[in-house]
Amino acid sequence: MSYPRVSTLKTANDFRAYLDSLNVDLPFDENVESGKQSALGQSFQYSSQTIGNRFCILPMEGWDGTRDGKPTDLTRRRWQNFGLSGAKLIWGGEAVAVRQDGRANPNQLMCTEENLGELVALRELLEQTHLEYFGTTDDLLVGLQLTHSGRFARPNEKSRLEPRIAYRHPVLDQKFAISSDEAILSDDDLSKLIDDFVIASVRAQKAGYKFVDIKHCHGYLGHEILSGYDRPGRFGGSLENRTRFLREIVSGIRAEAPGLEIGTRVSIFDFSPFEPGEDRIGVPSTNGDYKFAFGGDETGTGIDLTEPQQFMQILRELEVKLVCISCGSPYYNPHMQRPAIFPPSDGYLPPEDPLVGVARQINVTRQIKEANPDMVLVGSGYSYLQEWLPNVGQHAVKNGHVDFVGLGRMVLSYPELPADVIAGEVMKRKKICRTFSDCTTAPRNGIVSGCYPLDPFYKSMPERQELLEIKKEIS
Repeated sequence: MSYPRVSTLKTANDFRAYLDSLNVDLPFDENVESGKQSALGQSFQYSSQTIGNRFCILPMEGWDGTRDGKPTDLTRRRWQNFGLSGAKLIWGGEAVAVRQDGRANPNQLMCTEENLGELVALRELLEQTHLEYFGTTDDLLVGLQLTHSGRFARPNEKSRLEPRIAYRHPVLDQKFAISSDEAILSDDDLSKLIDDFVIASVRAQKAGYKFVDIKHCHGYLGHEILSGYDRPGRFGGSLENRTRFLREIVSGIRAEAPGLEIGTRVSIFDFSPFEPGEDRIGVPSTNGDYKFAFGGDETGTGIDLTEPQQFMQILRELEVKLVCISCGSPYYNPHMQRPAIFPPSDGYLPPEDPLVGVARQINVTRQIKEANPDMVLVGSGYSYLQEWLPNVGQHAVKNGHVDFVGLGRMVLSYPELPADVIAGEVMKRKKICRTFSDCTTAPRNGIVSGCYPLDPFYKSMPERQELLEIKKEIS
């Protein structure tokens, strides 16, 4: 099954007509404004902090740190690019593990006491770069995403999962070869992990980060706990219990790191895991009656925002107003979380036009924002829009459907996009992410993540040839 590439939809009429043919509701502005008074260029007041525009850099998982969790030159180059992007909200930089067994790979950054100076230097490099390009950092807000990778932890070897899970899952256990209860974290284990998140948050504050993101997305541990409907004990069953992990972390941070702002990136809805079906096109791994999706309707492919809206109310009561909206997981349903025509090596061909997935994320974010106008929401899923990203993002911000347009993989190929859009520059077509998924396929095969097709730096690395050989074998 093939879909037209977004780059072939040259005019607003072309784009609109194709969206209409899909019966997709994805409103956009035909003309993109520029300047500091434009919808995307205007500032935003959060607490006592002015955030200078409406672009946000989303956290991405690095595979290029040292074995003890320190940044390398590749990490520093990425953070420099975040600084020169022009975006004024840096949502966590990248996923940083709170302890060894929670690392998604053996080269993921870790927030340890030994690494504190390196985390300071990383933030200062980003800020100094931003200062050189834009003249001030007074309106720049930089946070740190804290994570435990749970089911998808690979702390010691890139090729070996060492999962720590919230509950046994009939599909994912089989997919990732979990055959006993040994990997389940007990209530006492989770209480200890809560302490580790609080300790890491104190370190983040010492390192000069203005907020921490307590990660609750993409199938990692915080997200999995939200779907622990059948888990017994203090952290499972009722929504009160399933949010206890987050609530106790927040309480600990308030006590131990007063003044540190708190946010969370959350998969606000989820679907069944998917798998390759006929002709490698993705199909649900279950035939309905799927009861493990937070924000799902138990069919495996539908949305029910009842609990996510209650979750937002809990965040409001906790005075956690920074929320980044995402969905699903790149490990088991990547087409919905990271829409792309070209799947990662461990994925499947998209079962829908990726624009359907983009619209789904943007419209759910709009529903969350309409019900919670006082919350500060960052949207995801924009990169697949390519040339039409500013048009759709501007419409969403201008009409109050979201506060910030989040950029992830797009920044790997085109870090200057926010600055170019606000300056009224024509987007640089050769830099626009075309969602080749190499930035996912590479780490899935133990190679550092980067934009191998479009970034000249990564294109010249020897790892590119290795990646091309892997893709050739897969195809």
